[in-house]
Amino acid sequence: MRRYLLLSTVLLLLGLTTGLLAFQRGMFGDFAEGHPAPFPPDGYEKTEFAFARLRYTGMGRRGFYGRGFEWWATDYPKADRTFVLGVRRLTRLHTRSAEQVVDVDSDEIYNWPWVYAEQAGGIWQLTDAEAQRLRTYLLRGGFLMLDDFWGTEEWNRFEETMKVVFPERPIVEIDNEDPVFHSVYDLDDRYQIPGQWALMRGTTYRNDGYRDYWRGIYDDHGRLMVVMDFNSDVGDSWEWADSPRYPEKYSALGIRIGVNYVMYSMTH
Repeated sequence: MRRYLLLSTVLLLLGLTTGLLAFQRGMFGDFAEGHPAPFPPDGYEKTEFAFARLRYTGMGRRGFYGRGFEWWATDYPKADRTFVLGVRRLTRLHTRSAEQVVDVDSDEIYNWPWVYAEQAGGIWQLTDAEAQRLRTYLLRGGFLMLDDFWGTEEWNRFEETMKVVFPERPIVEIDNEDPVFHSVYDLDDRYQIPGQWALMRGTTYRNDGYRDYWRGIYDDHGRLMVVMDFNSDVGDSWEWADSPRYPEKYSALGIRIGVNYVMYSMTH
């Protein structure tokens, strides 16, 4: 009960803190979701953990091949920084206040034990070299959280790329007993987390993605390397945690899921 009361307090504080950002414009201007976000003065602090967002190649909304800004940067940076506030207040991890953008085709990826990617099922098309680098990163101990992709068509596109990364490793349903769902919070009773865009339409899903799935890829030692929040939008639950129009129950679950993933990645 104390954990739930603490999380409710954190969500209130997040609303007060991130709400202030909505009225500020900083050096980075407007981002994909239209959230102005000045870079925090301690944004480059050396810490135990930093939110690393994966920048990848793919077909953008305008039909070009390259870094589709509107795609890799979905919910960026507000979701990243709001979630980081939660990590700071709900764990003892020394956590950086600003995110780190990491290119999948750069050796820089090896410096970050946890990386996050949105919309990967929709449009990412990794080259063979990028897929090999991602494979090496994960087998070296990295952790990848994939979020916000929906329905059969997007899953098939996503699976096609993941088979290039790991042709020999199956994608499986993560069992409720897996430590990733119990590293901080016990999350046996998960449910679909809709995007704010879906709720505005009076639904909770996109395409035929009406059922939530929690899938993953393991290494030879039973460690989760990749987690997939298929048919859920955890990033939106972080991004809109300060909005009275977005239900608290989704942000509460989304933040707990993210915290569990982070702590698992730092301890396994």
